[in-house]
Formats: sequence, C-alpha cells, structure tokens
Amino acid sequence: MPAAIRLDRLHSVIQDAMGWQNCHMHAFTIDGVQYGRPSGELGFRDERTATLATLLKPRAHFVYTYDFGDSWEHLITVEQVQTASAGLHYPYCMDGAGTCPPEDCGGTPGYSDLKVILADPAHEEHHAMLVWLGLRSATEFAPDRFAPDEANARLPRLTAP
Repeated sequence: MPAAIRLDRLHSVIQDAMGWQNCHMHAFTIDGVQYGRPSGELGFRDERTATLATLLKPRAHFVYTYDFGDSWEHLITVEQVQTASAGLHYPYCMDGAGTCPPEDCGGTPGYSDLKVILADPAHEEHHAMLVWLGLRSATEFAPDRFAPDEANARLPRLTAP
C-alpha cells in the first residue's frame, strides 16, 4: 500500500480487496480519533485530508469499521514500511484467509449462522439463503477459501495519492 494513500482511497482499496460493494458507512479509528466522510452528525475528521504516512508508523494498529449496523470491525496492522518492489503494482494483496462475508448478512453472528445454514441442506432457511446469495448449490460457497490473485484482480492500480 502506498504510504501516501489518503484514508478515503484506503477505504476503496479495502472494499475492493474484500469484494464488498461500498453500500454502507465506514470509519477509521486511529489513536482514538475517527476519520470518515465529513458529517456534522457523526463528527468524523475528514478522511480525505489524512494519509497513512502522516498517521501511522510501523507496528501501529488501527481499526476500520464498515457497515455500522453489521459492525464489521477490522484491526489493521502496519507490519513494515519498505521501498516498493519493481514490477509490482500497488496496492498488492500478499495473503489473506477466508472468503469475504456477503454484504448485509448480519455481521459476525449472522455470518456464523449463514455458514451453519448452508452446511445443512435440511435447515429450513437453506434454500432461501442459496437464492439470496445467487448460488445453485451450497458447494459453491467456500468460506475458508481465499485467493490473493482474485483480490488483486479487483484492486485498483494507484499511481498517486
């Protein structure tokens, strides 16, 4: 990730990497300060004026919250700062775990329920969940699968902050 990336663009990168559709509000919480889309009601600092480089150092942690109803909270760690490698386009997804939960599935508890429902063809909601997800069969749902190449294919190529 380019260090000069603004938080609003980082939000877009996270959405693309996750495969979400940017349908909900979000916020970054860094050192107790919340950044997001400017809003008088929520009191966020403007994410368009903040960059990773000015806010974070190596081994720093911050929280990205997406969908305040489902409350997807992601703890993000700056593992290291290094010079960009020639031949790679940034941002670049190196690794991950698991398929992204679908939008509006009810947060962590709802996603857990969804996995149980899809694993049980006799469950009363099984067919409805297949239809909701647009799947022909529960075998198409692979919650443990993660493919960095697919995440990278969704990521934009950034050339400037």
